[in-house]
Amino acid sequence: MTANTYKPGQITALYARLSQEDTLEGDSNSIVNQKAVLSKYAADNGFSNPVFFIDDGVSGVTFDRPNFNRMIAEIEAGNVATVIVKDMSRLGRDYLKVGYYTEIFFVERDVRYIAINDGVDSAKGDNDFTPFRNLFNDFYAKDTSKKVRAIKRAQGQAGEHLTKPPYGYIVSPTDKKQWIVDEEAAAVVKRIFDLCVGGKGPAQIAKILKADNVLIAKAYYAKKKGKTLPDSPYDWRDSTIVGILERMDYCGHTAHKIGNRQTAQ
Repeated sequence: MTANTYKPGQITALYARLSQEDTLEGDSNSIVNQKAVLSKYAADNGFSNPVFFIDDGVSGVTFDRPNFNRMIAEIEAGNVATVIVKDMSRLGRDYLKVGYYTEIFFVERDVRYIAINDGVDSAKGDNDFTPFRNLFNDFYAKDTSKKVRAIKRAQGQAGEHLTKPPYGYIVSPTDKKQWIVDEEAAAVVKRIFDLCVGGKGPAQIAKILKADNVLIAKAYYAKKKGKTLPDSPYDWRDSTIVGILERMDYCGHTAHKIGNRQTAQ
């Protein structure tokens, strides 16, 4: 497609994407920043009928994104003349799939593709550095994933909790990385263990708690938040009792799943 050649009704697709990992880079890749850059470029260069397609909080590794899919559907319907992104990584970080869209999909459908900061414009011929940028973006995604796993591993090894606290604990108001005992719920947990030590099985314990009108965890949390209690608020299940009895946190351990290995501290 030649520069700014549009058929009646065609739009300029302005695509913006931000993942959770991208927020580590600061405000330069924020959705607000991307929209400002895209809007200015479209206005300054005479691109008509601009329409935003925005995926916020979605990784560039996956291409199953709600608004990316919506944009692709518009392209397949022949409604898009040009796709503009701030840079190549906004389209995606899987170099094979990005290459498919930029080198095959857009070309076959006569869609012009522009990546502003990378100087890529399909109407002006091939950019020799485009494949290298795609490779770099793919490497960046994999490297970021490794860093996130390393951070989680370090937090686990330091005894920091990586999940929400189980029934009987709450997050410390002074240290969000630590749990403290929720006395009211902890009394129920202690009773469950005492009944087990006394020879009661999970089904028997569940029956006792139900008979004594002890709120199940979901109902207990609802009550604390001033919300309506769920149906059957005292309906303890033996599977719930088993889950509590088997949970290492109640024995003073912190367990974390790291890769395919279970580590405990």
